Amino acid sequence: MAFNLAQCATAAASVAPRTPRPRSAAAASVPVSFSARKAAAAAGSVRLQRQACCEPSVAPPRSVLCRAAVSGKTAADRAASRRRSGGVPVFVMMPLDTVKKCGTALNRRKAVQASLSALKSAGVEGIMVDVWWGIAESDGPGRYNFAGYMELMEMARKAGLKVQAVMSFHQCGGNVGDSVSIPLPRWAVEEMERDQDLCYTDQWGRRNYEYVSLGCDAMPVLKGRTPVECYTDFMRAFRDHFADYLGNTIVEIQVGMGPAGELRYPSYPESNGTWKFPGIGAFQCSDRYMRSSLKAAAEAAGKPQWGHGGPTDAGGYNNWPEDTIFFRGDNGGWSTEYGDFFLSWYSQMLLEHGDRILSGATSVFAAAPVEVSVKVAGIHWHYGTRSHAPELTAGYYNTRHHDGYRPIARLMARHGAVLNFTCVEMRDHEQPQEAQCMPEHLVRQVGAAARAAGVGLAGENALPRYDGTAHDQVVATAAERCAAEDRMVAFTYLRMGPDLFHPDNWQRFAAFVRRMNGAGSCREAAEREAHGVAQATGSLVHEAAVALRS
Repeated sequence: MAFNLAQCATAAASVAPRTPRPRSAAAASVPVSFSARKAAAAAGSVRLQRQACCEPSVAPPRSVLCRAAVSGKTAADRAASRRRSGGVPVFVMMPLDTVKKCGTALNRRKAVQASLSALKSAGVEGIMVDVWWGIAESDGPGRYNFAGYMELMEMARKAGLKVQAVMSFHQCGGNVGDSVSIPLPRWAVEEMERDQDLCYTDQWGRRNYEYVSLGCDAMPVLKGRTPVECYTDFMRAFRDHFADYLGNTIVEIQVGMGPAGELRYPSYPESNGTWKFPGIGAFQCSDRYMRSSLKAAAEAAGKPQWGHGGPTDAGGYNNWPEDTIFFRGDNGGWSTEYGDFFLSWYSQMLLEHGDRILSGATSVFAAAPVEVSVKVAGIHWHYGTRSHAPELTAGYYNTRHHDGYRPIARLMARHGAVLNFTCVEMRDHEQPQEAQCMPEHLVRQVGAAARAAGVGLAGENALPRYDGTAHDQVVATAAERCAAEDRMVAFTYLRMGPDLFHPDNWQRFAAFVRRMNGAGSCREAAEREAHGVAQATGSLVHEAAVALRS
């Protein structure tokens, strides 16, 4: 989650999980290949993949083509069809601890029951829920327990609500809004403790246990399986357990790809006070798997001296760009030949990580009538600077001279996935101007990238907001567009809790949903309708609020 201050199932079953093959001779011992400007001539036998925006040059996986053939529609077709409905469906995120840590039942079942009924009455399309790897596969490798989630899916079905299921392969705890602690499966953590290079690592040797380092994606380091195989097996088990719900209740699978479920590096961890807004964060490339890949890339580029590690002059987590040599002004290290080499490699690693996991996801859900989506973080602070340092440390090679979001959007397009983006509720002037925060500009850039790639763009708010100002911004950004293709395909509201069910907040929320469903319809009319909704659901809302506080 981004930080802000205000802030034919059978056919699919027959597809074996694919661990992506190395794309070069160097990649036979290194999990990911790299491409950088001017390196092709020096690469020799190493096939480098530098394209205009540093994206993997891969053809659409066979599973995507199969999926499109089965549905008769491409991802762009499906997105356009959803937009033509006239409105933007609203989903609501469930509490992080909706399912008990044992995985067998729901927490606060009475509250969930009342909440779902109230949401349906308000016109909400559905809910989003984290399906935690650390809960559902906690008993051991390949031992899955989806009992609590099954109970929730049945309750959603009975309430007439759709579900966005998030395959959450990250730890809960240590990021903005994480109110509970749900670690990775113990058996996976044991392997990470045994070999700490499975953790993302910064230049000072600090290890991060939120998510397994993408540097070892193709290595059998988790009890004989690669991380990507673990994720693919998990998704396959989910598909098989919930086959009767796919398409009718479960309509979207959001695939987690990093900390907070986002496609990024853990460059700004809040745990233990490591990072505070609006710090630039730090590169995460010092585990031995990442260093091995960097070394191979540097040698292929004919610059072996660049392969010893990331920039040493990029400051620390809480520096600002101008505090550093690497990120400052036009002449910082980021704008040099070395800077381009390193940032291209670092972002390419992230893109190929996304490519691997999406290949697994689309092979599993190829014939299932569900959307697949990926969340991208809304890193808006220091966006007004030339280097965009916080985006760079997170793995988005986006600077004043280099568009980092088009390669991401094209990655989604190749796999038929929806791009989900955060900070949709934010306005530039609400943020600290000294940190050059520009969330509105950022959302526009990502929207343009999605349109250019022909993928659906979905959104969510970065932190809970219950005020009319935030609602107005979301409606204007997501729904109130003259051209249907400019509207978002869905919006997910963060998050269900007792504050949402405060009478005033609830009435404003009901009006917001009405406006979104009507593609930006008149605020006054929506508020009148919402008043009736609030009166009709008063007892349900009170029950939900009380139960959620218990």
